[in-house]
Amino acid sequence: MEKQRAPRNRTLTLAGHERATFARRVVTLDGPALLGTIENRTILGDLFTVADYLPDSFVDLLFVDPPYNLHKSFNGTPFREVPVAEYCRWVESWLARLVRCLKPTCSVYICSDWRSSAAIQQAAEKHLVLRNRVTWEREKGRGARQNWKNCSEDIWFFTRTDQYYFNIEAVKLRRRVLAPYAENGKPKGWDRTSAGDFRDTHPSNLWTDLTVPFWSMPENTDHPTQKPEKLLAKVILASSRPGDLVLDPFLGSGTTSVVAKKLGRRFVGIEVDETYCSLAEKRLALADVEKSIQGYAGGVFWERNTRPLQPADTPGSSLSANGSLFG
Repeated sequence: MEKQRAPRNRTLTLAGHERATFARRVVTLDGPALLGTIENRTILGDLFTVADYLPDSFVDLLFVDPPYNLHKSFNGTPFREVPVAEYCRWVESWLARLVRCLKPTCSVYICSDWRSSAAIQQAAEKHLVLRNRVTWEREKGRGARQNWKNCSEDIWFFTRTDQYYFNIEAVKLRRRVLAPYAENGKPKGWDRTSAGDFRDTHPSNLWTDLTVPFWSMPENTDHPTQKPEKLLAKVILASSRPGDLVLDPFLGSGTTSVVAKKLGRRFVGIEVDETYCSLAEKRLALADVEKSIQGYAGGVFWERNTRPLQPADTPGSSLSANGSLFG
């Protein structure tokens, strides 16, 4: 049965006729595939089968958001918690299949929760070079009386070799300056605008500016573990060039492919659930018209719950806000 939703709920869903329409855009593989047949496509299938059909050395950026080691249902398909050692073996079983698909310069990001974080590191370090661990604040979580509220997740950053691409200038965070420092009356390291004082800062491995998609956001879907488009934009802008290819082997509702398309990258997504494949294709079609990413505008990322500056806010300033405006 369809969920009853509030009038202002903007969650993206599939109407009955759309399921068949977008399902026709999805591809399936029954043998080795040429890059041209899967580029900028959504592949319906189980990763453990599909991975053997993928080309060698074609991926510039691998983003993986696997099922966490938790009891969770994905459109009726359950994933059960197992002992950590078993989960570690499961991670390595699919990661080992994907390594041959990576270019020597490929970067790899793998998501995890705190319980499975160590298993991700242990499995991936057998094949990849560890660079960092990003922790991002989910902003919401269920409170506990006898424990700390769980409101963060990890993203492990690896590379295939010591030769890799990273563009720090593409992922600057624009912060409001509360105690600005001036030299001879002029701002030093920050900009003064009619809307306030701002500084563009280097991003760290602690991300506190993200919002988990919810019902009033147009990117929201019913997928239970959907990542924010803003999160993917950080990863893609930092670790790929325009025209590079991004692979997501657990695509879910399509966020990685959608953001890659919006940012001028090529993509391949693999997803085992046909409904999520169709939903990803609908989002990709919408991305032809709406290319904005909430929280990213003017070539910078903005702090949570702030509105990017409009041109009228910045008379005579070096700050600008090209593109769509979001809070």
